[in-house]
This record gives sequence, structure tokens and C-alpha cells, in this order.
Amino acid sequence: MRLKHGLLVLGLMACLAGVAFVAREAEGPGLRMVAAADKLLAAFDAEQKKKAEFSFDDKERTNWFYTPRQDKARKTTRKGVGLVDMTDKQKDLARDLLRAGTSEAGYKKATTVMSLESVLHDMEKGKAMVRDPQWYFFTIFGKPSKTGKWGWRVEGHHLSINFALDGGKVVAATPFFMGANPAEVKAGKLEGTVALPDSIKTFRTLMTVLDKEARKTAFVKDLFKDVAENTARVKPEKPAGLSVAKMHGKQKEALRAVIEAYLARMPADVAEHERGQIKKAGLDSVHFAYGLGDGTPSKPYQYRIQGPTFFIEFINEQNDANHIHSVYRNLKNDFGLSES
Repeated sequence: MRLKHGLLVLGLMACLAGVAFVAREAEGPGLRMVAAADKLLAAFDAEQKKKAEFSFDDKERTNWFYTPRQDKARKTTRKGVGLVDMTDKQKDLARDLLRAGTSEAGYKKATTVMSLESVLHDMEKGKAMVRDPQWYFFTIFGKPSKTGKWGWRVEGHHLSINFALDGGKVVAATPFFMGANPAEVKAGKLEGTVALPDSIKTFRTLMTVLDKEARKTAFVKDLFKDVAENTARVKPEKPAGLSVAKMHGKQKEALRAVIEAYLARMPADVAEHERGQIKKAGLDSVHFAYGLGDGTPSKPYQYRIQGPTFFIEFINEQNDANHIHSVYRNLKNDFGLSES
């Protein structure tokens, strides 16, 4: 019954994304987040507030996980207040907070990711891991404010999205992780559902326009093992693969499209700021690398896009290459932890 109810809830849920310093204070996502977080906290009872609230400087703020988190008794070990413990009104308010930090496309992707927990529940028949669309948890760091610093997070299996704000403006919205298992639902009521299609299709298109020599340069054996969770800062290796400076026009456009697949999950203002940072640093300074395979269905593949300001990793290797992990991170300012 809980899972069925969770599916209904998913229609009201959203995710967040992106990195930005928003400009339009009257309409920007930062102020919408302040208002939405205030309302959500006001709706919580004392026990829920105790679970949801941490100081802005608490170490918990940088403890992020996209893998399942449960103890031997099959109880969640995640911090925050889960949808499973919210009233319908509180779930609506959680939806408002999420919508303040995502685009319409990002909202649909996040709710689809959540809905896949019911698919896994049916596939695994409730064996080792708890698979529940309501096991997504909200945490507030500091006091939501138009003047001070605060942040918030929504997290669960295959979803970890993190925001930091200051003065009513978004100063960081990474790490931003989305995954999907199954990447494409092959049977059941959700048959044909693909949670993260753009990050797949744009990569495959890029591979079609790369010539043999470009593919050879971009290919890196054992590119990375998996997306690293619970890391406060990105410590990437030296950029590997093919420099965008060595790509021709169509290849560059196809690479831009892959990047846009991640930016499109963000609110417009947030995405535009991140896009501006990439442009300022220079697209030619970006490197593209791939490993394992070229995106052929049912064959494992992975890719990385790394520039001076951002870092994208995507891997589809598990479960007959039908299980995605993907992340967008800010090399300079994850969690608002600016290099300066």
C-alpha cells in the first residue's frame, strides 16, 4: 500500500539542479527557495524539524550519497525528513521547494527516477533492499533567509541534489546527481519509460559525427570506475581524451548538446549562469573522453566531459548496460566551497 501511495506522490514531486548566481531577485529561484523552505519547515512538527534542520556549517551538508542507505534492520540511515513520514500537505510543500530549483524537464526526470523504485521493488520482489518511491529525504542547512547563508538537499536512491544560497541568491547547486535503474523499463506498467534520455541520445549523436581518428583520441581505457559519492570537492585527474579545440563545427555542436542535456535540468537562470561560465573559460579548453563502448544498446559505456569550471561523468555498465549513474559538478564551487 505504501508503494502504491508513493507512486501517486511522485506526480507531485520534483528535483533540482544546476549551479548559478541568479540575477532577477524578484523572480529568481533563490527567493522562491527561501519562501518554499520556510513554508515546509513551518508545516513540520517538532520531531520533524529536529530531523530536518542542521547548521549551515554542519559536516552533514557535504555527506551526499546516491546509493541505497539502510541498516541491517532495513531502516533508512539517511538524514532529513522522508516523504514516507510526511502528510499530504507537507508533500505538496516539498514539491514547491523542488520546483523552485528545477526546470520542467528536470522535474520530470527527477520524478521518473523516483518512480523507478517501484519497478525495482517488483523486479527484486522486496528481497535485500528497500525500494520505496517515498524514500526521498529533505534536509535544511541553516535558516532560510534573504540575507544569510543557508542550504538544502533532497536525496534518495539515484538522486542527490544540493543547493547553497547567500543573500537570497543561489551560489551553488552541485553536486547534482541523477541515476536510473532500469535506464529503460522493459516490462510492466512503466514499460518503455526512459528516465534520462537526453544524456544518452546526445552522446550517441556525438559518436556518429566523430571520425575514426577523433574516436581514437577520445577513447580512454578504464576511464573511471564509477561516480564518486560523498566527496566535498572534485579532484579530477588531468583532462583526458579529445580536446574540443581539435573538433570541427559539427563535432563541437554535438558536444555542446551533451552539455546542454545536463544544463536543461536546471532552472533557466541557473543554467544560463553556468553556460556563461563555460563560455568565459572557453569551450576549446574542454576535453571529452569515453570508455568501454560507443553507446550501442546493451553494451557498457561511459563518458566524461571536463572543462575549467565543470565536470560531467556518465556511466552505464551494470545490469546489462541498463543502469545509469550521472553527475554534474562545479570544479570551483561545489557546495559553495569556493576555491577562494
